[in-house]
Amino acid sequence: MPASHGPPAPPPGASRPARLLIGRARWIVTAGLALMILAGAVGAGTIDALSLNRFEAPGSESMAARHALARTHSTGAPNLALLVTARTGTVDRPRVADAGKALTRELAARPGVGDAWSYWTRGNPATLRSDDARHALVLAWIPGDADRVRRDILPALAPHFTRTDAEVTVRVGGGDEVFRQVMQQARQDFLRAEAIVLPMVLLLLWAVYRRLAAALVTVGVGLFAVLGSLALLRGVIAFTEISTFASNIALVMGIGLGVDYGLFVIFRFREELRRGAPVPDALARTVRGAGRTVIFSGITVAASLLVLLAFPFPFLASFAYAGVAVVLAAVLGATVLLPAALALLGHRVERRNPPPPPARAGTAGLWHRTAARVMRRPLLLGGTALGIVLILGAPFLGVRFGLPDDRVLNSSAPVRQVYDQIRTSFTVEEADALQIVAPEATAGTAADPATTGAYAARLSRVEGIVRVDSAAGSYTRGRPVTAPIGARHTAPSGTGTWLSVVPASQRLDADAVGLVRQIRSVPAPYTVQVGGYPAELADYRDGVTARLPLVAALIVAVTFVVLFLMTGSLIAPLKATVLNMLSLSVMFGALVWVFQDGNLSGLLGFTPTGTIEPSIPILMFCIAYGLSMDYEVFLLSRIKEEYDRTGDPAGSVPLGIARSAPLVTAAALILAASFAAYATGRVVFLQQLGIGMALAVIVDATLIRGVLVPAFMSLAGHANWWAPAPLRRLHRRIGLTESPPPVDHTGSVPTADTATSPPQNART
Repeated sequence: MPASHGPPAPPPGASRPARLLIGRARWIVTAGLALMILAGAVGAGTIDALSLNRFEAPGSESMAARHALARTHSTGAPNLALLVTARTGTVDRPRVADAGKALTRELAARPGVGDAWSYWTRGNPATLRSDDARHALVLAWIPGDADRVRRDILPALAPHFTRTDAEVTVRVGGGDEVFRQVMQQARQDFLRAEAIVLPMVLLLLWAVYRRLAAALVTVGVGLFAVLGSLALLRGVIAFTEISTFASNIALVMGIGLGVDYGLFVIFRFREELRRGAPVPDALARTVRGAGRTVIFSGITVAASLLVLLAFPFPFLASFAYAGVAVVLAAVLGATVLLPAALALLGHRVERRNPPPPPARAGTAGLWHRTAARVMRRPLLLGGTALGIVLILGAPFLGVRFGLPDDRVLNSSAPVRQVYDQIRTSFTVEEADALQIVAPEATAGTAADPATTGAYAARLSRVEGIVRVDSAAGSYTRGRPVTAPIGARHTAPSGTGTWLSVVPASQRLDADAVGLVRQIRSVPAPYTVQVGGYPAELADYRDGVTARLPLVAALIVAVTFVVLFLMTGSLIAPLKATVLNMLSLSVMFGALVWVFQDGNLSGLLGFTPTGTIEPSIPILMFCIAYGLSMDYEVFLLSRIKEEYDRTGDPAGSVPLGIARSAPLVTAAALILAASFAAYATGRVVFLQQLGIGMALAVIVDATLIRGVLVPAFMSLAGHANWWAPAPLRRLHRRIGLTESPPPVDHTGSVPTADTATSPPQNART
C-alpha cells in the first residue's frame, strides 16, 4: 500500500474516533495488516473444522426412527450403494453371483460398516436387480453423523470399491456419497470462482476509481472481511456445529460487503475532497457520515441473517453465524482500517483529471435527470416499472418445493452417472425404502403374523408401493409373496419390529412428500415411527417451509426497527420493505423459470427436476434482503441529508439519488459480476446462488432504486418522513441518526468553520 510522508493532523472539531483514526493512521494500518495475517493463520484451519450436514430435522419422527432402528436392530436406511454390472451375461450367472456375494461379505467386513446386504444375499428380490438383469445392487448402512461417514469412512471406501475385474464392474453411489461429492465439487467451484472474482473485482474497481490505490484498499477490505470471518468462525465452532457451506458464504459476502462499504467510504471521501476540504477535514466528515451509515447497513444485514437461527437446523443456522461474522469483519475494516489507510493515501485516491463539478453538486448526470423525470410522472413511469417487476416475478407463483438428489451435480460427476444408470435400468430403488420402526412392540403383537402381516398388507396397497418386507413376510398389493423372514425384522431382544416399504421410483420422483404422508396415515397396530431417506428429507422440507412465515416476519420487523431508528419515519421503512420484496420476487421468479422449469438448462449444463430445494432460496432471501437494505440505507441516508438541509421533499430525492446512485450502480455491477461467476459451477445450488443473486442486485439497483423509489417518494411527499408524535419523541430519545454538516443551498463550498460545526438538529 503506498504511504505518504506521514499522517495528517486531526482537524480541531473532529470527533474522538476521527481524531484517533487520523492521528494514529500508520499504527492502525500496521496493526490491521498484522491482524489480517493472524486471521488468515487462524482461519486456515476453520474449513477443515467445519461440519458436514445432512438434510435432516433434529427431533423429527424420521430421526427418532433412525435412532430406534440402529439401537434395536443394529441396522438402518442404506447410505452406501454399489452398482454391480455383469461384464457378460446377467447377474444371475453363477460366477457373477459368487462375485456379488464375495463383494457383499467384503463390504460388510470393512471398518465402519454396520450392515450390508445385496441382491444375492436376500433371495434375489427383483427390487435389487435391473429390468434387463445386467445390474444389481449391494447396499450398506454406515452408522454415524455426516462428518464420520463422509470424512472418515467414504474417502477410503469409494476408491476401493470402484473397480473392474473379470466378472463385474463396480461403481459407488448412495446418499452420503452423493453429498460428499457435492461438497467436494462445491469447494472446487468456489475456489475457481474466487480465482476469477478477485482479479475481476480489482479490474472493475480500477475502472470505477481510475486509481489503483483506491481499488487495492477496497479489495483489502473484502479480504479482511473474508479472513476475519473465518477466524471468528473458528471460535464459534468450539460451541456449536457450523456447516462447511459457511466458508462459502464467508467468501461470497466478504468480497461483496467489502466492495460495498469500501466504495461508500471512498466515494464520500472523494466528494468531500472535491468540495475543497483538506484531507483531515474530509476524512473527519467521512467518518462521521459514511462511517455511521456503514454501521447502520451492517446492523441491517446482520439482522436479516440472524433470523436464520429461527430454523432448528444446524445447516441453516450456520449461515447466520457466518453472516454475522462477515458483517463484523467488514464493518471493522471499512470504519477503522480503511479510514486510516485513506489518511495516509490522501489525494492519491482521487480520480486523475476529474470532470468539472456542476454549479450545484449532484444536479447533473443521468441519475438526477432520471429521478426528476420519474417524479414528474410517478404513476406512469413507476407503474411501468412495477409491471415489469411483477411480470419477472410471476413464475414464482408456480413454485414447487421438492427434495434434492444426485441431479444437483453435473452429469459428468461419477456418482451422478451411477444414478443415471439406476434411473434408466431400475423400476425401483430399494435404497430409498421407508423404514417403519415399532421399538416398543411386544412379542405378542410384533411377532404375530396376523397382526404384522395385516399391517404390511395395508401398506403394500398404497399407490406406488412395490413391496413391503416385515417379520410376517413380504407383501405386494395386499398379498404375501414370500415366506416369513422374521429373524431380520424382529429385534434380538424379542421386543420391537420394523418394516421396509419399497416405493417405485416414479412415485418418489412425482411426490415423495405426499407418499411419506400417505404411509404415515395408514393405521398401525402399535406405535410406529416412519423413517428412511424420503421421510428424513420430507421432515426437513416441512420443517423449513413451516418456519418461512416466521422468518419473513422477523426479517421485516427487525429491519423495520433499524430503519426507523435511522430515519425517524414509519413510511420510509414500510416503503423499503415493500420495494425489497418486489426486488426479491424477481430473483425467485428466475429460480423457478430457470431451475424448476428447466429454461436455459442446456446452456448452464444442469438437469431440471421440476422442483426447488427450499434451503438455498431461503439463504438467498436473507442475503439478498440484507444487500437490498444495504443499498436502501445508502440511498436513504443521502436523501435524508438533503431533506434535513432543505426541508424540500421533492428536490431532496433526485439530489440524494444523484449523489448515491453512482455508488449503488458501481457496487451493484461489481457484486452482480461476482455472483455471476458462480453460475459457471457444476453444482446446481451454486448456479442458483449466482444467477439469482446477480439478477436481484441488478434489478434492485436499477428498476427499484432508480425508478420505483423516486416514484413512491414523489407520491408520498412530506409523508415520507412521517411518524406519530409518540414515536417522534421516542426517536429523539433513542434514534441513531446524525445529519452531516450543513451545506450552502446555493451550491458554494462551506467554509472550514461551518464545515466542522455540528448541524443544529444533530444529536450529541
